Amino acid sequence: MPNITRSPLHSLNSLFHTHRLLQWFIACALLVVCSSALALGEPNYVSTKYKKGHVVIVGEKDVATLYVDNKDYKGVQRAVTNLQLDIERVSGKKPALVHNPAELGRYAIIIGAIGKSELIDQLIENGKINPDNIEGQWDAYHIQTVYKPFPGVIRALVIAGSDKRGATYGTYDLSEKIGVSPWYWWADVPVKQKDRIYIKKNTRVQDAPKVKYRGIFLNDEAPALTNWTIENYGNYNHQFYENVFELLLRLKANYLWPAMWNNAFADDDPQNMILADEYGIVMGTSHHEPMMRADKEWNRYGKGPWEYSKNPENLYKFWVDGAKRNKPYESIYTLGMRGQQDEPMSEGENVQLLEKIVRDQREILSQVFGENAVTDVPQVWALYKEVQGFYERGMRVPDDVILLWCDDNWGNIRRLPTPEERKRSGGAGVYYHFDYVGGPRSYRWINTVPIAKIWEQMNLAYHYDANKIWIVNVGDLKPMEYPIEFFLRMAWNPEAWPKERIEEFGELWAKREFGAEHAEDIAALMAGYTRHNGRRKPELQEAFIYSQLHYDEANRITNEVKDLSARAEALYEKMPASHKAAFFQLVLYPVKASATITEMYDMVAKNHLYASQGRANTNDYAERARILFRQDAALEKQFHIELSDGKWNHFMSQPRIGYTHWNNPPANTLPVLHQYEPHGAPDMGVAVEGMKEAWPTPADYQLPGFSPYGKSQRMLEVFNKGTQPFNFSATVSEPWIILSNTSGQVKLSQPIQVSIDWQKAPKGKANGTIHIAGTGFGGATIKVNILNPDAKATANLRGFVEADGYVSIEAENYSATTESHGFAWEKIPQHGRTLSSMSPFPVTDFSFENPRKAPYLEYEVYFFSTGEFTVESIFAPSLPMFPQRGLRYGIGFGNETPQIIDIVKDMSPAAWEESVRTDSRKILSKHKIATPGLHKLRIYMVDPAVALQKIVINTGGLKPSYLGPEQSARFN
Repeated sequence: MPNITRSPLHSLNSLFHTHRLLQWFIACALLVVCSSALALGEPNYVSTKYKKGHVVIVGEKDVATLYVDNKDYKGVQRAVTNLQLDIERVSGKKPALVHNPAELGRYAIIIGAIGKSELIDQLIENGKINPDNIEGQWDAYHIQTVYKPFPGVIRALVIAGSDKRGATYGTYDLSEKIGVSPWYWWADVPVKQKDRIYIKKNTRVQDAPKVKYRGIFLNDEAPALTNWTIENYGNYNHQFYENVFELLLRLKANYLWPAMWNNAFADDDPQNMILADEYGIVMGTSHHEPMMRADKEWNRYGKGPWEYSKNPENLYKFWVDGAKRNKPYESIYTLGMRGQQDEPMSEGENVQLLEKIVRDQREILSQVFGENAVTDVPQVWALYKEVQGFYERGMRVPDDVILLWCDDNWGNIRRLPTPEERKRSGGAGVYYHFDYVGGPRSYRWINTVPIAKIWEQMNLAYHYDANKIWIVNVGDLKPMEYPIEFFLRMAWNPEAWPKERIEEFGELWAKREFGAEHAEDIAALMAGYTRHNGRRKPELQEAFIYSQLHYDEANRITNEVKDLSARAEALYEKMPASHKAAFFQLVLYPVKASATITEMYDMVAKNHLYASQGRANTNDYAERARILFRQDAALEKQFHIELSDGKWNHFMSQPRIGYTHWNNPPANTLPVLHQYEPHGAPDMGVAVEGMKEAWPTPADYQLPGFSPYGKSQRMLEVFNKGTQPFNFSATVSEPWIILSNTSGQVKLSQPIQVSIDWQKAPKGKANGTIHIAGTGFGGATIKVNILNPDAKATANLRGFVEADGYVSIEAENYSATTESHGFAWEKIPQHGRTLSSMSPFPVTDFSFENPRKAPYLEYEVYFFSTGEFTVESIFAPSLPMFPQRGLRYGIGFGNETPQIIDIVKDMSPAAWEESVRTDSRKILSKHKIATPGLHKLRIYMVDPAVALQKIVINTGGLKPSYLGPEQSARFN
């Protein structure tokens, strides 16, 4: 993408200050909104206490009358009927539902679509309401209290929609405000009981979506969703889909790609399509199912091969039938063609053939809808996988066709519209994933996508005008409730959810579902387990992912997830009985199940390591792994059988343990465990932190180095290789080496913590030894090395301090930052594997070709050593979203000329696979440090859309680990 050439400083500064001003206004608005919020961050116009001027919905004596015109859309009428039930669920009192204006009571709720409701149109004509701002808009609604709207009516709440969905959204907005969660059925969230319901005086709300089509894709749905659906409904018929339609509308969504692995939405049940349209759900077919025909329909009715070069006549007729069948219904027609079962075309990358296919499909639409109407029929071309390559090589579709850009199936958007592409009348959208079948490994079981990652990617999509369609593959739907809601809330209005509100979303969600008392704790659990799953999906976990040897990593991660699990269980016990089912499926199960698998793999790794060292307790870890494997199965059984009296049987049946290649095993498979049979004699072994070998195996045994600014303790472990206990003794060669214990009896193992008395330790470099005697010849001798800088070396100590051969820094902990030309680095909370991310804002097309003039992050770093150091800059695994441009940043110490590095220079399959496995890109740069002391590292903006998470400087002692060492000590 070309850089902005017309960039006078005042215009860019104006852009920056506008961005800052917008943030300020949002922050101010939040102060008003959140104080009275019940729904997710929106103004709450419902009260349980009467004040003069309020509209009575359920009062001491009065219950409002519900009115909807019987000539209004069926979907609106159905929503009003559900509101009637919702009011009864909340209050125990069922309002009358009338269609005759003469039957209105003293208080009323009047609902309807403009142009379809007699009373709504009268209110507009009489000047009682003024919905000018929403008339003619897409999916918009107007909510207003009206004094004496009609004779005999004291006050009314009026909900007017610009279309059938607008009126429906306004109706369900009220349902949520009075206390009915959108997930009341799909997640058993209890309705909040209220004796009284009033609408506040002078309520006036107008709202409309920023993204036109907002929806989900039910995919990869066997075995879980499919078996549940067959058990409860017989098939994916209209009884099943009515539950999905209602959920979508309550979440203010409007678009659905239906389940299609073994099903065909319109063919399985003719009522499916009819009811979708009545509800107001715009139907589509997936990225590889053209012209509203399901993949499985070709298996049922197709003749000949699924190859247009060989079988155009039959395929053409097949598509004609799809267009004719769906003509009466609101649909988006997928254009183009891939192979069956979501494979590339068998004809290969034949651009000319694909162009002919699109022309013929457009011709079909002209025949069915009329030549002049074809541009009014919504059409989408999904640029999925190899299809994007057709586009990049020059293939184009008519301007009115929506270009649906796709992620890499792992939540990283591959491409977004350039400035020229943003001029297209059809616009663009994004197809995103919470679930995927494919390499490097399928992930289908549970939620693994933190909402901060969704925000970071979809915020880019919004700012680059990919706002016609946002659709997300949600797999079985059920395990993905939390990210589904965030994705759809953000799709409705991305501007209402700036990055500063990511953390708040979790608290608002938890407050709505479970009450205010524990909302903060629940939000922390949701952020904690999703971050953990995001940095390594359960299907990708295996033994030794987290280091058993360095930085105490495996123990730290296991303790972290066990702590989350314990906190979730403690909260579960505090939940009232009415909330336990919802809490189990939304919070406790995903937290505990994720922790169970992580701990199981940790036990497998320890079993393997200890078997290689010959530890007598090796088999204890194998047994612990087996217990955790059974615990996973027990949790699944609890979800299926005990939860809500078996309502959700099958939903957790997706295999997730024991992957050996891209596809899941047929059933969960316990990893291979090692069996060690200890002999019947006492036999000492000594394990040293950081070493796979254990004494008496020949090796150079030494602990990682000590520094006053590094880890304060190191670990030795005296263990038994046999079954009979023995006594050990430990001695040190230097008085400044401190041992936590110097003797004892060992039955299985005895840890020894090693530390340094820095008051006694000599200045500079020094070494000593620890000798451990027990059984065997001679005993173990372990070297101890220290670096104790003198006063001169630490005179100007400041910033992050080198110790143990590295400096580790979380990106948000900069010492200084600058703004330039209206741009600055800003924090994305909760984004990343460890703490957060820093990314340039505002989001524009602008790049800095000269990093010297760019905004930068500065980190003060204090070195005791010198030489050529390697800096590992860890970024989010974003992809180059624009042609002819990568994702570049600048990096340099002090006054050195910044190195400009492209994060995505290596776009090989191997590099991509590693980036999605680890949910990161680790970029290396080398820098010469000639003098010890204070240095300033700067990270410069070059391109937008990079997200820096962590910096690790290897000064010669960095050890391999998954997440890198924890942050270094910092001095001000």
